[in-house]
Amino acid sequence: MPDVREALSEIRSIRGHMARSIEFRGYGPITLASTGLLAIGIAAMQKLWAIDLEHQPARFLAMWIGAAAVSLTFIGIETVARTRRIHSVLATQMMHSAVEQFMPSIVAGILLTAVLAHAAPQSLWMLPGLWQILFSLGVFASCRFLPHGTFWVGLWYLATGMACLAVGPNFPASAWEMGISFGVGHLLVAGVLQFGYRRSNEESQAQG
Repeated sequence: MPDVREALSEIRSIRGHMARSIEFRGYGPITLASTGLLAIGIAAMQKLWAIDLEHQPARFLAMWIGAAAVSLTFIGIETVARTRRIHSVLATQMMHSAVEQFMPSIVAGILLTAVLAHAAPQSLWMLPGLWQILFSLGVFASCRFLPHGTFWVGLWYLATGMACLAVGPNFPASAWEMGISFGVGHLLVAGVLQFGYRRSNEESQAQG
């Protein structure tokens, strides 16, 4: 029995190593593009209804947290389905690896939002920039098993996040701080994945 357990442990270790070294194709470009359009739509609604972070923080947070929850739900559903279809035997390990890379950024964003809203509401103006910076860290962490162009998407989120913070508290937060950064960013990552997956398929066919 000890030999069997050791063999199973080694198999799990090998699969985990393989999952961390193979390009992950679980993210769906169309769904990511749709969430980018959703971010632009939410920003337009926020602008139309004159909802801003300074005067209506509860409604602002409800809109964007709700948009994030919807986006993560649809991305998660498609990711599970695509990963099982494309990666088959390594599906579980590949999904675990993907979650390990991005989950710290998501959890940090949730905790940071809760802390600022409760203990430092006067600092809520920083949230759009901080959310973008945290998202960029998740993108950078995922670069090693996604197409190479993903790095530039991470750089986009880092730059837009820094720009939002550089504007400072005296400049009224605009709906487009979120709409442009996340809308364009998600469209960019959708394009990178679509092009990267296609190129990987062409290279595999050429080698075959």
